[in-house]
Amino acid sequence: MKFLTPFAAAATLGALLLAGPASAADWTVDTAHSKLGFTGSQSGTAFSGQFTRWDATIDFDPANPATGHATVTIDMTSAKTGDVQKDQSLPEADWFSTKAFPKAVFEATSFKAKGGNQYDAVGTLTIRGIKKDVTLPFTLDVAGGKAHAVGKLDLVRTDYGVGQGAWSDGKMVALAVSVTVDLNATSK
Repeated sequence: MKFLTPFAAAATLGALLLAGPASAADWTVDTAHSKLGFTGSQSGTAFSGQFTRWDATIDFDPANPATGHATVTIDMTSAKTGDVQKDQSLPEADWFSTKAFPKAVFEATSFKAKGGNQYDAVGTLTIRGIKKDVTLPFTLDVAGGKAHAVGKLDLVRTDYGVGQGAWSDGKMVALAVSVTVDLNATSK
């Protein structure tokens, strides 16, 4: 039975979350201590997973967050749920179609401060060659040149062509998925 991973590319969004106030414009994401994950539901049962290979570049000036920029590139073949059947299905043409679309990309073209430690990363998410405008809400805590960001982006998988054919109606695998981000970074 095939199953859907809630957007690795969305995971990409998470890396952008770290572009918050700090003493430097450039950030280095600690991928070993960060997680780009996803959640969804199949046959009424919740599941989760993560992308194990991704990278991010983040440029953020705390004096001018609107000019910040970040790009997160996710290796879609790295989606893992811990369920062999799901993990084997995700790269197939009905789901991520990784032979044709090996990468997903989140590009934040600006950041918005919402007060306190809350921010939005505003940009685009591209999965399976389909590019959509998105806003990733997140919290950011910065201390001593280190940043910790946590966020969640809710998506409809079929907006990106994920889960085609018999999987497109949401009966077996829910259409709603969430990309979760828990990132740590240091200023360069």
